[in-house]
Amino acid sequence: MASETVRAGADTTAADPNEWRSYDEFAAGIDTFRLPNTSLAGTRLSLTLDGGSTLDLAFGEGTVEWRAAGDFATDGPLSDPYDAVRVRDDVVFVNLPIESREREAITIVYSESTHRALVSRSVIGEEDTEGEPRVSQTFWAGVTDAGEPSGEAPGPSRDLIGKRNLYRYSPFHLYEHVYVSSQRYAWQCVQGVQRGHGDMDMSTVWKFADGLYLFCFREFRIAVASVWLHDLGYQLMTTGIFLGLTGDGAAEHSRAGGHIYPIGSVEYPDVQPV
Repeated sequence: MASETVRAGADTTAADPNEWRSYDEFAAGIDTFRLPNTSLAGTRLSLTLDGGSTLDLAFGEGTVEWRAAGDFATDGPLSDPYDAVRVRDDVVFVNLPIESREREAITIVYSESTHRALVSRSVIGEEDTEGEPRVSQTFWAGVTDAGEPSGEAPGPSRDLIGKRNLYRYSPFHLYEHVYVSSQRYAWQCVQGVQRGHGDMDMSTVWKFADGLYLFCFREFRIAVASVWLHDLGYQLMTTGIFLGLTGDGAAEHSRAGGHIYPIGSVEYPDVQPV
């Protein structure tokens, strides 16, 4: 049924190469095939991150009371909305589209079985800087207070280098990614308002667990960055968020997600990419 809908609604008109779409234009509907949200109401979570920073969260219905010390310290407790998805039985993806501190998002992935965690912070810069993406991202590995941590700690990974995947986010959103190095990936829009547009942007990949990879990108041409958790195991689903500036210059948070279709990979015979 889904494939019939895609064929019936497919638009093969290429976008004008001289009219780059704004973030809010291409992101509309990009969460159609996303995994369902889950409530964490009544859950308390305390994280200790590498370097000593801490993050404490008390979840309600749709809002979270949180405080942090260290790298992104708060001045007392804050209250913000949250978005949570259970990507596996024991792994939760949580995003805080922060309203109390404008132009910022904090994304957390944690395991209820290994008690490992990974935190990403995305921040929109005050102004453009030549040669740098407007939205910056920082990453930390950590542990929760729910038990003794086990297994490998999350960390930077080269596992996706050389892989080529399609991402179907809705009947009208289809994108191709090629992971070219530990620092960059190439993308093109196969279907959607950006059809025919593409670029090579800055990216970061961390391995969280077997088959689970945090993939983040930061675009040069427009002020937008994204955080995704790719499940490249049996499920072949991705769950993500965007933070960026709309065409009107306002900060906006968006949810995203959908299906992953691996379509190829290459291996370098001698010298490897950075």
